[in-house]
Amino acid sequence: MYGELWTAGKAMYKLEPALAEGGELTIYAPHLDTVSHVHGKYIYEIGYHVLPYFLQQWDKFKHIPLGVLAHSTHVRGDGWFENGIEYPRARVALATQLPPEDCARLALGYQNPAGIDFNEWQNWEAEGVLYVPKAGEMLYRVKR
Repeated sequence: MYGELWTAGKAMYKLEPALAEGGELTIYAPHLDTVSHVHGKYIYEIGYHVLPYFLQQWDKFKHIPLGVLAHSTHVRGDGWFENGIEYPRARVALATQLPPEDCARLALGYQNPAGIDFNEWQNWEAEGVLYVPKAGEMLYRVKR
């Protein structure tokens, strides 16, 4: 649905409110091979991190455009940074054409898109698995 991770990352920030603590979100976009045509250089420089990671090391990142930093934190989600260690609330994995080494450089997980069978991901809500096609279109949250 999206041509680069810059826009496909909407899947995370639109679904994060429904993610369990310690959960994982997989962005499945097997056609996607680009992080960002415009901002890719910066994103590869900094990776994807929680907001406190940047705020507590501001001098190291103050040269990065604020929109890029915001994008990074939106895709990575909530979490904290203590004693030099980042603790994201949830994991984010990419199932794209980006190779595993790029995902690692970006501080994201990797899943081989060829190994994903959607039938195995559907109808598992009772076990805590939610399959959301076109996940970047709607905002989700847990109903209380």
